[in-house]
Amino acid sequence: MRGADEPHEAAERLLGTAVSRVGPLGGSLFAVTTADGEQLVAKRAPGPNAHDAEAAGLRWLASSGDVPLPEVRGHDSDWLLIERIGGGRPSATAARAFGAGLAALHLRGAPAHGAPPPGGPVEAWIGLARMRNETEADWPTFYAAHRIEPYVRQARDRGLFDTGQAAVFDDVCEHLPAIAGPAEPPARLHGDAWCGNIHWAEATDGRVWLLDPAAHGGHRETDLAMLRLFGAPHEAEILAAYAAAAEAAGAPLADGWRDRVGLHQLFPLLVHTVLFGGAYAGRALAAARSALALR
Repeated sequence: MRGADEPHEAAERLLGTAVSRVGPLGGSLFAVTTADGEQLVAKRAPGPNAHDAEAAGLRWLASSGDVPLPEVRGHDSDWLLIERIGGGRPSATAARAFGAGLAALHLRGAPAHGAPPPGGPVEAWIGLARMRNETEADWPTFYAAHRIEPYVRQARDRGLFDTGQAAVFDDVCEHLPAIAGPAEPPARLHGDAWCGNIHWAEATDGRVWLLDPAAHGGHRETDLAMLRLFGAPHEAEILAAYAAAAEAAGAPLADGWRDRVGLHQLFPLLVHTVLFGGAYAGRALAAARSALALR
């Protein structure tokens, strides 16, 4: 039975080659060294479709070469094997290159708002939370139906929001077309671009790698807001280089994008509320109220 595999057995089965060493990296992650010295990471799935979604997202985002992502070496319903990237120190030079690359990646586009990566499932994941990639005609409809309302319902059912607090998010959804800024074509999003998924790697000429995507077609301001959620090294350099590259490509960020950060942070804050409890509920409410102030 595949679900009973240990990481060593799973890695050998998926790779079709011998593994010399496996060690824990924390949580569901394991360091794998093959008999010929290849360094990999094995990741245990949090639930159904998780690795189908992540593998499809890694390949989709990496296909353009704008920003490096780990190569998928094998996956099934229980395990994902990817190349392991050595760590390095953040630098302003790498930050600027990453900002420009992220702008180019977003502009590769997607078939629709909410579209999953090619070959990826509709029922996907963001971290340990389920996430639905369902296409919609416009971003406000997608964001309300699939990024706000499901998580507010879960939080309310668990007693994390009362009726009045939940109504604040209903107001955001009602006013989304007016507060979302100018309409944009769907961007090719990483979808979970917080600082923990931005990997600085000296061994690869100091480039910044993206890890653990929750990729889909969406609004590019969402990835930028996620970068700012918990802070990122050289954040100012990343954002300045992004804005300059977008401008040079003829697709400048819309006026007021910095004012809409709270709106785009609603989704990750609601996910954190559902996963980790009430400390994030207050932050989600504050973000919702900041978005309503844009009316």
